Amino acid sequence: MDPIVTNPLSILTFIVAPAILTNASSIMTLGTSNRFARAIDRARGLSAELKASGGAETPGTALRRRQLLFAERRALMLVRALTAFYVSVGSFGAASLVSLLAAAFFIIHHDLGRQIALGIGMFAGVCGVMGLVTGSLLLVYETRMALRILTEETEEMCKPV
Repeated sequence: MDPIVTNPLSILTFIVAPAILTNASSIMTLGTSNRFARAIDRARGLSAELKASGGAETPGTALRRRQLLFAERRALMLVRALTAFYVSVGSFGAASLVSLLAAAFFIIHHDLGRQIALGIGMFAGVCGVMGLVTGSLLLVYETRMALRILTEETEEMCKPV
């Protein structure tokens, strides 16, 4: 026998799980937005330093140019991560809504509608999880990139004169 038929409260599992994952995606979005803002601020600061140098080519300006390229790449990566997290939030929201629809179909004994709604809800949930994983992987890569440029800057600053 279908477990949803024997336990009508089991449909709540399909509603609660996406709601919790929506919260996780929202937190990741908030943190990534802050990182993005910092990357933009860093890029603007580097641009101002390069502009102030008046085009004189020194080892410091060469380093600043490389840092600016890294800052741009980081910002693009963070935008991709934000997009993935936004997709997750939307997908988990859709999964919750469609699961409520599935519960309504269960109550009115419309089996085909319930099955279709559960399938759509499952698809939306899978899309949400994939967005969360993708965004997280992009953040790992972006963090490593930030560490690389910090290492390069440290080596440049600690060179013997």
